[in-house]
Amino acid sequence: MNRNLFLGVLCGLVLTGSVASISLTPRIDDATPRKVVKTEAEWKKILTPQQFYVLRQQGTERPFTSPLVDNHEKGVFKCAGCKTPLFSSDTKFESGTGWPSFYKSLSKENVVEKVDRTHGMVRTEVECGVCGGHLGHVFEDGPKPTGLRYCMNGVALEFEKK
Repeated sequence: MNRNLFLGVLCGLVLTGSVASISLTPRIDDATPRKVVKTEAEWKKILTPQQFYVLRQQGTERPFTSPLVDNHEKGVFKCAGCKTPLFSSDTKFESGTGWPSFYKSLSKENVVEKVDRTHGMVRTEVECGVCGGHLGHVFEDGPKPTGLRYCMNGVALEFEKK
């Protein structure tokens, strides 16, 4: 058996040419990190142009344009790219910034922080831990108990009412 085919079967990957595509449904109670990997063309098929710009090209939506800013219903905010649960409505607060803001994520595995040195400043970027989609930034000017403000692009999120 071809070594790559064997490894693909062993790992549960679907190999198409030289590109591996993994598409698993993420669960927050699962300790095993899951990854969703798609080509640029695959992302463009499932995302709107605005979602693609934000999630895949690290863009930013204009403030006060997302209906999620004023969403006060109970539920879970998920990644618009891969449906990973990211934030609970219980941790959402009014920051006045024009973007949905949260003081705590649901899971450190699902919400990954990394240094962002773009635009002549140093910030902490927030990405989906499953698909790597750009969600926004986190700042240290949020409310108690964490003091954090996860300032998220609403177009990068989907809301599931509970």
